[in-house]
Amino acid sequence: MPLSNPIFRRISRIVDARGIQAFVVGGYVRDHYLHRPSTDIDVVVVGSGIEVAEALGRELHTRVSVFKTFGTAMLRAGGIEVEFVGARKESYSHDSRKPQVEEGTIEDDQRRRDFTINALAWSLNGDTFGQLVDPFYGMEDLEDCIIRTPCDPDITFSDDPLRMMRAVRFASQLGFTIEEETFDAIARNAERIKIVSKERIITELNKIVLSPVPSIGFELLEMTGLLALIFPEMHRLKGVEKRGKHAHKDNFVHTLKVLDNVARNSDDLWLRWAAVMHDIAKPLTKAYDPKVGWTFHGHEVFGSKMVPQIFRQLKLPLNEHMKFVQKMVFLHLRPIILSEDMVTDSAVRRLLFEAGDDVESLMTLCEADITSGIDAKVKRFLANFQLVRRKMKDLEERDRIRNFQPPITGEIIMETYDIRPCRIIGDIKEAIKNAILDGDIPNDYDAAYALMERLAAREGLVKRS
Repeated sequence: MPLSNPIFRRISRIVDARGIQAFVVGGYVRDHYLHRPSTDIDVVVVGSGIEVAEALGRELHTRVSVFKTFGTAMLRAGGIEVEFVGARKESYSHDSRKPQVEEGTIEDDQRRRDFTINALAWSLNGDTFGQLVDPFYGMEDLEDCIIRTPCDPDITFSDDPLRMMRAVRFASQLGFTIEEETFDAIARNAERIKIVSKERIITELNKIVLSPVPSIGFELLEMTGLLALIFPEMHRLKGVEKRGKHAHKDNFVHTLKVLDNVARNSDDLWLRWAAVMHDIAKPLTKAYDPKVGWTFHGHEVFGSKMVPQIFRQLKLPLNEHMKFVQKMVFLHLRPIILSEDMVTDSAVRRLLFEAGDDVESLMTLCEADITSGIDAKVKRFLANFQLVRRKMKDLEERDRIRNFQPPITGEIIMETYDIRPCRIIGDIKEAIKNAILDGDIPNDYDAAYALMERLAAREGLVKRS
């Protein structure tokens, strides 16, 4: 039963006693029919939602948060969150997302909703309890897997341009199709996205990135013209250039394949963002060589340098998540190069050292990056990646390389030879680190100390007496 939770009967008694109407509207209703779990309930009251919320709070002996500016109130009970609002109708000025609001009927309230599938309502009144109220045929759209606006989509999207992002997000999350006139209206109104704050846009974009098949969302963003406005660096990946016999692959299409591959293996938002950005610098590094064709030399280096700028621009966090994406972009070619060449212990040690605890994420990204249509090539790469993984496991168990710090520090060198900070100290530390990574000496203090002594002697350093 959709309204089996006892809280709905409590609300029903409260509104019936006051002689007013109340309805459960939106996502909770939609998700019931989609068999998706939902703990957020929106209740629309034809009257004062705040009064009903406060009455329910008194019955349940629970705190009610009231937001008088917005005419809403919210309480939590039994692991669910219930938000109350009065039924309203809205009108907008051209340069703002903030509506002018006045009281309205339940149909007025449903009409102002973004999509028909989010305008479904269940009555909470005793005589019609549980009855579906669906004036805009949202159930038909739900059954047909269609995203459509309740009224003129040009008005819907011009009034609140964030709804264009939400249309794409729902299509991506649910695997739905955006109805043709609704889709065309997004393309016509795409420029209106400029009045929406980047913080609101990135909330929707993150949900697209976390979709089961995120490529659906990015393809729609590109087709409607939104991507060029909100994320131009990704838009620039699109397209193929030909010269003579040479043509490079469409890096936008490739990126989406990599993103979907990662999404099949990881729910990590930041690893998915690394997939989005792994080839982001290819347009900047593209060059043509008549002998070999198109090249993108150094795109991993330039791409890693672009990551902070893009995070800042999109209002993504400039913290360890950004550094993780930056590291993934910088290193994403390393395992592929290893899989093409002889897998040496030295190269694997260096990979372990640079990737640290993120090495598994890096391998997931690199395996996702193999998008060739030639099955034999894919199988060869993936088999070589398994060899890289086995080497990493063996070397990690033997040499403890991951996140290691060379046993000899700068302080030890300065104290041993009674010298102040200088270039020689850095050179000795670097040589010791490389000797361990190359397997020339074991990763232990005695071997590192002996090498320090040899290097210091060459530099003419004398131990303090």
